[in-house]
Amino acid sequence: MPDYDLLVVGSANADLVIGVDRRPAAGETVLGSDLAVHPGGKGANQAVAAARLGARTALLARVGDDAHGRLLLDSQRAAGVDTAGVLVGGAPTGVALITVDPSGDNSIVVSPGANARLSPDDVRAAADLLASARVVSVQLEVPLETVAAVAEAVRTAGREAGPRLVLNPSPPAALPAEVLAACDPLVLNEHEARFLLGEDPAGREEAPEAWAAALLARGPRSVVVTLGAGGALVADRDRTVLVPSLPVEAVDTTGAGDAFTGALAWRLGVGDDLETAVRFAVRVGAAAVTRAGAQESFPTAEEVAAR
Repeated sequence: MPDYDLLVVGSANADLVIGVDRRPAAGETVLGSDLAVHPGGKGANQAVAAARLGARTALLARVGDDAHGRLLLDSQRAAGVDTAGVLVGGAPTGVALITVDPSGDNSIVVSPGANARLSPDDVRAAADLLASARVVSVQLEVPLETVAAVAEAVRTAGREAGPRLVLNPSPPAALPAEVLAACDPLVLNEHEARFLLGEDPAGREEAPEAWAAALLARGPRSVVVTLGAGGALVADRDRTVLVPSLPVEAVDTTGAGDAFTGALAWRLGVGDDLETAVRFAVRVGAAAVTRAGAQESFPTAEEVAAR
């Protein structure tokens, strides 16, 4: 029996956050709030989101031997994440520079730091960790060749014996066919969907159903398109379903997509079908936007049930 519901392979960053009345245009300087430093990174965020909900979660990542790295390790352990797979040293911890406007929308610039040193060799060295997980979740804040190594490990293990792969292509990049073929599901928002579709006419349409169908034709077993306040679209070879969101007043959208994906991956790991897992994840994402910050905004299972 696998030891973990979910293994997250991905980034761990320190989020440096400033509130602004409006985000600056090119060449413009604006004044902001006091700087706040929070644990973040898409991989670390997903791991904390799942663990806070009750998942047996592990993280495979790299951080620097510095204060930001210690902050990240402390936050993972406090949430109940197994950090035995977190490698330390070799470069400074990754940093995300985030501005948040009064509507809760954000702009982010990431300096990968140690995340860029998470290598295919690190993935191969963690073969036992991958084999011990029901679901493996990856993103693109670590090198693409490292993501490809995870996909290869999952594909080699086989669908019945090995873990299920969840991939969020953020920040977006062109994905090799063999990586797409391993995804079940590929989880992405409108911007990421249009980027992956490139010159495909479906990318110029306004219907997410068209994006999902065109993406499915490229190889993934299933696709989930997140639509913010519109909920999420679930598509596989058999059907397409729109899952509505909950009406909430957004305070800060930072990390909401990571909370959604972490929750989705966990529910798949405990046996939910894809639509059921997405229905739960939509509620988690909606709860996350009602509080400021990334990891500190992620709800517990009790908080989700109360909505």
